[in-house]
Amino acid sequence: MATNPPIAVGQDTSDVALVTGSKAFPDPEKLAAHATLPDPLTTFLSHPVKTREDWEKRRAPELRALFQHYMYGRRPLAARPVEGKLIRENKTALGGKATLREVLVNCGLDRPVHLLVLIPNERAKPAACFLGMNFEGNYALLDDPQIQMPAWVPKSFPEVPPHTASEAGRGREKEVWALDQAIERGYAVATFFSGDIQPDDRETAPAQLRKWTQENQDPTAGDATATIMLWAWGFSRMLDYVQTVPEIDAQRVAAVGHSRNGKTALVAAAFDERFALVIPSQAGCGGTAPSRLPEALANPPEGKLLHETVKRINTSFPHWFCGNFKAFNTAMDRLPFDQHCLIALCAPRPVLLSNATDDQWANPRGQFDMLRAADPVYKLIAGDGLGATEMPETGKLLSSRLGYFIRPGKHAMTREDWKIWLDYADRWLTPPR
Repeated sequence: MATNPPIAVGQDTSDVALVTGSKAFPDPEKLAAHATLPDPLTTFLSHPVKTREDWEKRRAPELRALFQHYMYGRRPLAARPVEGKLIRENKTALGGKATLREVLVNCGLDRPVHLLVLIPNERAKPAACFLGMNFEGNYALLDDPQIQMPAWVPKSFPEVPPHTASEAGRGREKEVWALDQAIERGYAVATFFSGDIQPDDRETAPAQLRKWTQENQDPTAGDATATIMLWAWGFSRMLDYVQTVPEIDAQRVAAVGHSRNGKTALVAAAFDERFALVIPSQAGCGGTAPSRLPEALANPPEGKLLHETVKRINTSFPHWFCGNFKAFNTAMDRLPFDQHCLIALCAPRPVLLSNATDDQWANPRGQFDMLRAADPVYKLIAGDGLGATEMPETGKLLSSRLGYFIRPGKHAMTREDWKIWLDYADRWLTPPR
């Protein structure tokens, strides 16, 4: 999907040509402050959005441009068609229930991306598919000694050089992904390692991101492409390949991810309308939680933060977001959007926010507030949205088009989560009769 350049400041955005203009938005410090959430149905220049056509031709392109300029950086172009090379197939994986394929996908990077695809053997028609990015490499998802190891991993293991994959890591995330559960429910799963797109390393990221910048642009400044946007671009490139797999229904592919990968899944779906559904799990600040926090939460008197803030996430993970986003560390109210606008960009497609009671760092209640704030867009575009005014009880799925789930427990992706996500997909990814 092509990059949406910033709209021209001071011009009416009613003409789509102006939305793709070449002039820059104001510098962050020149933006007006909004103590309350910006209205997703009011344009940057305060024009009301009253119809689906207004949303699709004016506001949605404008919001994508704003998110690129002030938060995630420019979305790279799909410079070449993807090419997939099958390197292994096992038709009796998971006790004969699935066909496992390892595919090297060339998509314009310096190296191919290793995509792991599992397809249920028992199916009457092409299967719906979950497409997600994993943290440690595909070899960590199954106890399969033949799955290729990645060249770099975020963790270090004994008796091997730092950041080198080890047999000790094989199958470490098999309960996290619960691939057997998805297969038994009739869903395919495709997954790739974030490090194949861009290693999650704050020290090396600037040099590696430089190839995606404009001429003479500092990769850590302005709206240069940042890591989460590049990962989201990777989601789209893997979708390019997944949609060519005949055993998978190209119209029923869901983006899924946990934590930083959940942030990425949401950005991917917001910028690529081919994703039929998105499930960001415990995606928190910079993903599904509001950037704006009450003063008592953003700057607690005792100094102990309850929820992650823009300043904290930019300090801990400066490579995830573009340079312009750092300008909002202590001025969140100047952001011309909040994360409800990112959710709204997925309309009319279903979005399920998944959380845990002990993970207050990800601000579960604030995430529900983001759904409420996105609801008017969904009602305009789809005729329905959240369908609730209060968070559901712990352990109970709110399965509306804007869905919500919170379970007991901590920051993790679990088999319990997958059961709920599959229940949600059963409702929204059912093939048409």
